[in-house]
Amino acid sequence: MDNKNIEDYGIIGNLNTVALVGNDGSIDFMCFPDFDSPTIFASLLDKNKGGKFSISPKLENTRHKQLYLPDTNILLTRSLSASGVSEISDFMPIDERQNSSCLVRRVKTVRGELHYTVHCKPSFNYGRSLHTIETNKDEVLFISHGPDKTALKLKLSVPCKILDGGIMCEFTLSAEETASFILEQAAPNKNSPSSLPDFVSNSFKSTANFWRRWVARSHYQGRWREVVNRSALVLKLLTSKKYGSMVAAPTFGLPETIGGERNWDYRYTWIRDTAFTLSAVLKLGYKEEAASFMKWFSARCSEIKPGTPLQVVYKLDGSPELPEEILGHFEGYRGSKPVRIGNAAYKQFQLDIYGELLNAIYRYNNQVDIISHEFWENLTQLLNWVCKNWKRKDDGIWEIRSGPKEFLYSKLMCWTALDKGMRLAQERSLPAPVHLWHENRDLIYKEIMNNFWNPTKKAFIQYQGTNTLDASALMMPIVSFLSPHDPAWISTIQQIEKELVSDSLVYRYKTNKNDADGLTGKEGTFSICSFWYAQALCKTGDFQKARFFFEKMLGYANHLGLYAEELGPSGEHLGNFPQAFSHLALINAAYELDHALTMADE
Repeated sequence: MDNKNIEDYGIIGNLNTVALVGNDGSIDFMCFPDFDSPTIFASLLDKNKGGKFSISPKLENTRHKQLYLPDTNILLTRSLSASGVSEISDFMPIDERQNSSCLVRRVKTVRGELHYTVHCKPSFNYGRSLHTIETNKDEVLFISHGPDKTALKLKLSVPCKILDGGIMCEFTLSAEETASFILEQAAPNKNSPSSLPDFVSNSFKSTANFWRRWVARSHYQGRWREVVNRSALVLKLLTSKKYGSMVAAPTFGLPETIGGERNWDYRYTWIRDTAFTLSAVLKLGYKEEAASFMKWFSARCSEIKPGTPLQVVYKLDGSPELPEEILGHFEGYRGSKPVRIGNAAYKQFQLDIYGELLNAIYRYNNQVDIISHEFWENLTQLLNWVCKNWKRKDDGIWEIRSGPKEFLYSKLMCWTALDKGMRLAQERSLPAPVHLWHENRDLIYKEIMNNFWNPTKKAFIQYQGTNTLDASALMMPIVSFLSPHDPAWISTIQQIEKELVSDSLVYRYKTNKNDADGLTGKEGTFSICSFWYAQALCKTGDFQKARFFFEKMLGYANHLGLYAEELGPSGEHLGNFPQAFSHLALINAAYELDHALTMADE
């Protein structure tokens, strides 16, 4: 099936990397061996140069269906027709002893006698490096000539032949017969776990058990449990076991509008996204994951020099350099260029990250473990820096590329950082210049109330000097800056509804009316903003309206319950996929709304 939509995919992974599996059984995107490694399959971005791994039964009038084995990240892809039914099981075993990456594909004929064609054609180093192929009995070696010298080993249970830089298999399976394919990194002089007897069936069981045990640790028992668990499974898939960090999304280059230039690389760790995620997983009871995130945060805070800020985004291992470059040889998803890798946002100045970080640390300190003396010393240094710098212009949460502005959300999060820092110091009796923090927190409050309120619109504006609105203002009652019943807030959310809300979907801002963006083209509604909207409505006490819009938003998930970054005018998914922002916001909204509805029923 050519020209699949972004939402036509599911993902599998092993806490090192993920693969995107189309509903036709083709793996069209995979970085290997890690999230931020170069791609080996990227036909999603270029069908000729990207590489793919497809399994296709020969059927007429075929319907495709995908589902996850319940409470797991094992993906089943079924092809159904009157003449037969096939099923592909895709998963990546999780080896808790080592950080190895292995992809397992098992195809089975459920009914009938079916003929299959398999193509495995990796394209190394983002399609920039040539490779050679060696075959040996039931194994195929793909050896890259690129700078990383990557070598892949494909173990297969059916014969194959070399064809056009890849391999092709043609075979027939009767009902209940299976064929298996194992793709892994070729490691010289090292025994592979896949060489063990019955590896495919045993690893299927162990992988299913791993995910089911993990889901069982969740404390969430409320409404929408299935979609909350699926979002939690997505967030776990985006987390690096090796480093304790997480990617904002596992893909790059997927456009925010078809044919547009808003095509970014999200395979890195944003302070903001990870802090939001830490808060979300704590609501579900995942303390181990929160501790891993906190360890990563602590390491970043210990690296900064006095008087300097945190970086906005890092590599998974904490490395600071993310030079942005364009893959000019890739045609892009449906012609959407440029296809970028790296992300120049690492050079940006963004003030909001301190609020999200301190909010997460405050929650962690109360729910998991008391933070260390060294970490507190580093946080004190950061909060003192915030006191000196909160008045500065910045590039904002949406990482504009037209120059710094004085953004409402940035000021709001600076207020949050100082407020949570004060609370932490007072509750723990920690040494801190609380008077300084208190003074600046109050100055920020007055700054927002006096200079970001538009009396004509009766709403808080996006940044000083404009009359446009921004959906990030929905966070004002969520972080308790304003009472959700304050007249200023009620009129603000009413104005947001008029300008930014379309049915249950919310634009972050209107690009055609916004000179702060610095980019051409339109974009879709932002899923995180749509869930913020439901959560903000819940805060106001309008539980039924909040529930109505939240549940309508659930209807825009793809067939597996996954969300990209944005939704287009016809409900199509846009941007990188799946997006951590979207899923953590779903969890937060579901948690808040479920609690409110339960309390209202009592």
